[in-house]
Amino acid sequence: MNDTPGWASPGSAPSDSQEAGVPQPSAPTDGSGHAGNWSPTQPPAGQWSPPSIPGSGHGAPPPVPGWGSRPQGSGWGQPPAAKPGVIPLRPLGVGEILDGAVSAMRAHWRTVLGITLTVSVIAQIAIILVQRYLLPEPASVDPNATGAEALRQAADSAQSTLIYSAPSTLITLIATLFTTSMLTVVISRSVLGRAVTLSEAWAEARPRLLQLLGLTLLLALMAAGIMAVGVLPGALMGSTAGVGLILIGFMAACVVVVWLMVRFCLATPALMLERQSITVSMRRSAKLVRGAWWRMFGILLLTWLLTLIVTLIIAIPFGIIAMIADGDGLSTFLTGDSTGFGWPFLIISGIGEVIISTITYPLSAGVMALLYVDQRIRREALDLELARAAGLPGYDTRS
Repeated sequence: MNDTPGWASPGSAPSDSQEAGVPQPSAPTDGSGHAGNWSPTQPPAGQWSPPSIPGSGHGAPPPVPGWGSRPQGSGWGQPPAAKPGVIPLRPLGVGEILDGAVSAMRAHWRTVLGITLTVSVIAQIAIILVQRYLLPEPASVDPNATGAEALRQAADSAQSTLIYSAPSTLITLIATLFTTSMLTVVISRSVLGRAVTLSEAWAEARPRLLQLLGLTLLLALMAAGIMAVGVLPGALMGSTAGVGLILIGFMAACVVVVWLMVRFCLATPALMLERQSITVSMRRSAKLVRGAWWRMFGILLLTWLLTLIVTLIIAIPFGIIAMIADGDGLSTFLTGDSTGFGWPFLIISGIGEVIISTITYPLSAGVMALLYVDQRIRREALDLELARAAGLPGYDTRS
């Protein structure tokens, strides 16, 4: 059996010299030849009626359960789907996707914890050092300024905030790339019920990192370009009407960006698992999301809300503790002087960020990978190929 669980897109070379994902019927074992060789003389069609059950009349005692009897109240529905790993191999509901992501974290907690904790600690150390030593002091703002001076100070403050947040955003982006690439491998193995070590996940994800970086930068540039097109006309006007135009353009640009990001949300798992190029992965995502945009948007929004709740639950207590431990942290926070935070504040808040990342990274990556699996099951019958790859009886396509 091929170890590759059929992640390749339809139309690629089939595995094991069989059609990918299509189980073949087994050959007859009694030597009677093809099942379609019927006798030329057939009996006349008769009327079939269900067999009567003794003692089924009024007042008869209920049948005693035994061999061959069905539980009362159960229909003739299909048997439950096979579940070799963290999800059943059938179209998934929202709860099953979230539960599958959490189950993968529990089933492979050593690998998941090793990936997220290592990357998060390195990223937070880099962010703390950059914030402490490399960033310039933020621009001061006079609360009594009015008119043109207030606008100038607001522009300077926005520019200072952008410069201050750029290094942290870049470091977080790189950390997300590493965690997403390796966690996608872990989730794909957990669907089949297979274990994966940290070294195996890294070896499989490493060749795709540059392409994943290119995909991430391309999507970021697309979003930035759309936002610039929406805001720039109003910014060039520079009047009260320009402010209104900026607001309208900003809202319209946000709608377009959200639509595109949901449309291409499955490009990352397609790139990692199907080993496609950047453009092919984006086309694959658009194809899988077509007709299910609102469902994808709802699940992604729910995932974002869950990660936001987890972030607030952890960040608020750590922030309060950090300000108390720093002494002058509360006054620094109220004045907005970010560079005035001391080492106690940066270290304690950094620990909180590590805990947040350790929890939210696997949840987000797991939901994205399972959404990809779910859409391929719905559109391309991937469940048959996954069952064959998992070695389930009755799905082997070899004759």
